[in-house]
Amino acid sequence: MKQIFLWMAIVVFIVACSSQKKMAHVPQVEKEEIAEDSVEYDLETFDAKFETWYQLHNNPSQFRTLQYYESWNRQYVNAWNANAMNPGKSSFFETIIGYDPQTEYGFELNHELFYYFQYVENVLKIEIMPNSPNVVRF
Repeated sequence: MKQIFLWMAIVVFIVACSSQKKMAHVPQVEKEEIAEDSVEYDLETFDAKFETWYQLHNNPSQFRTLQYYESWNRQYVNAWNANAMNPGKSSFFETIIGYDPQTEYGFELNHELFYYFQYVENVLKIEIMPNSPNVVRF
C-alpha cells in the first residue's frame, strides 16, 4: 500500500510538472510620446506690496512683445547682479537674480519681472540702472 501511494505521488508530481503552461511572451510596444515641458517658473519677490501694485498696473492693453521684455530683463538683471556684488551699494540688492537668457521663461514671467524692475525704480525710487525705460503709467 505504501508503494502504491509512493507511485501515485510520483505520477501526480510528474503530471503536475509537465502540465505547466508556457508563459506567453508579449513583446513590449514602444510608444513614442511627446513629453511636454512641465517645468514652471515663478517669480518670488520679498515685497508684499508689489503683488497689489502689479495687479493694479497689469494692463493687457499696454503689453509689449516677449522680445522687448527679455531684452530689458537681461539688462536689468545684469545691472541688479552688479549692484548686489558691489559692497558699497544699498543692501536692497542683497540677492542675486538667477535669470538665464538662454532659458525660455515665457511671456508671463518676463512681463512680471520687468514690472518688478519698474516697481523698484518708480515706486521705491531705487535706481537699478541709468537710462531705464519708464513704460508703466502711474
